[in-house]
Order: sequence, then C-alpha cells, then structure tokens
Amino acid sequence: MDRPNLPLNGLRAFEVAARQGSFTRAAIELRVTQAAVSQQIQRLEDLLGHRLFTRASSGLILTDIGAALHPVLTRNFDEMGEVLDRFQGGRYRETLNLGVVTTFATGWLIPRLEVFKVAQPGISLRIFTHNNRIDIAKEGLHMAIRFGDRTAWPWLEAAPLIAAPLTPLCAPDLLPHLQAPQDLLGQRLLRSYRVDEWAGWFAAAGAECPPLEGPVLDSSVASAELAAAGHGVALLPAAMFARQLQAGTLARPFATEVAAGRYWLTWLRGKPLTLAMAQVRSWLMEGAGAGEPPE
Repeated sequence: MDRPNLPLNGLRAFEVAARQGSFTRAAIELRVTQAAVSQQIQRLEDLLGHRLFTRASSGLILTDIGAALHPVLTRNFDEMGEVLDRFQGGRYRETLNLGVVTTFATGWLIPRLEVFKVAQPGISLRIFTHNNRIDIAKEGLHMAIRFGDRTAWPWLEAAPLIAAPLTPLCAPDLLPHLQAPQDLLGQRLLRSYRVDEWAGWFAAAGAECPPLEGPVLDSSVASAELAAAGHGVALLPAAMFARQLQAGTLARPFATEVAAGRYWLTWLRGKPLTLAMAQVRSWLMEGAGAGEPPE
C-alpha cells in the first residue's frame, strides 16, 4: 500500500485497541468515543478485507491477520513517538517512562532523582509507581523495576539491582516486648500477597510460624506505615526503610533476614535499548552496586 494511502487513524485505533484489549479502554487512551474507535477499525477491516478481532467474554481476541499486524504497528508508533519526544521544546531531549515498585521508588530512587538530573540532563525520567504487578507494553512504559525472582518474567530482559532480604520491622515502643522470635506469636503479623514470606523468616530464625491472620497488603509502604503506627509487625526489606529506621519511626527487633528476591530493572525482550534506556540502566546498576543508603 502506497504511503499517501495509509489509513493512519485506523491503524492507530487498532494498535491501541489490541494493546488495551478493549474498545472502551482504547477510547479513553485516544480521548475519543468508543463508537469512533469502532468505526475506524471497521474501515480498516473493510480496506484490508479481513477481520482483525473476534469478540469473546474475556475481551478482544486478535485474528491471525491482527496478530501479525499488531507488533509491527506497536514498534513503529513507539519509535515515532520517541523521536518526536526528543526534539520537543527546541532542544534534544529523550523521555523515558519508568515503572517502579513503590517501595523502591520511596526507599531508593526518589531521594536520588536530583543526582540523576545533574548526571543525565538530556533524559526526562517519568516515574510511574506500581505494586509489582505491571505490563510494560500495555502501560506505555519503556522499562520497569520489579521485586522478586528473575524466573518470574521469562519474557523480559532483566538487570539485577539490589538484593533486599526481609526482616521484621515494628514501632519502637514494641521493642521491649520482642526479645525472641517466639514473642511475635502474640503480635499481629502484617502480610503481603506473597504467602510464604513469614514462614520462611520463622524457619530462618529457628522458630515455628504461627497461624497467620493479619491483614494482607499489596504495598510494603502501607505495611511500614501500619507498623510504625503500632498496628502490627511487618516483614520488610530493611534496606528500603533505612531513613525510617535512622529517624526512629521504625525499629528492627531481630537481625535474622530471609531472602525473598531482589529488585530488577526489566524491559521487553527483543526491544533495542535507546540511548536513554542504556544510560538509565547503567546509572541504576552503578548506584545499586555502590550500596549507598538513601540520604
């Protein structure tokens, strides 16, 4: 098909709908009506003579033609957007959208952003926090920092950042009551969605894990806030809460730690690194290797 005849509006509507898996979510991203998205895709299908989607109760399903077309469009729209971003404002500048698990953002990255701006003035770093469950492609990110085991994301490239073993943290006035691991049996133990963390810590401490009935939270930051307020004991990466421990808003009753994973910088496998992606990776890995505490 000749370039002047490319149905750009229809291709853009299709790419967003395929990525979002929904005409409704595509309309929100494109800031148009759902009917407009549907009409653009219908025109594209008429032009091609092929269906691009089938509808199912779970959402939109790509046909073989749609599945062949979608990655090509995503890659090219991303590349066009990245180039245009670099030249906005009359000077070269590259924007990088970075998803960051909230604990790492507050405990390590955000205190260092001013240092990053000085070191990399040509990169506009946009931070989007998440709770460790994120889809880089669907959420328009270039890279994402996650916590866990490398094997959990076999479809992604990953660079190791910081190991963050877990240990109980609590309010300082609770310290006198926690002289041995068994003393935790009388406390409310705050839990994360990773169900085996407390069992692993008690095993490392040589004690039996009690039945767990405390609240389940999907944010270590929320767990830390509850613990600091005296509402329970949280199992947290002490390295990410160094400022709170130094300030005395949190306390660490035991030295025992349990490995539950580490923080990783991830990006889509097969996607070439832009200059900004490569520089951010180098900066993060250098800083993580230095092991500096947050200021």
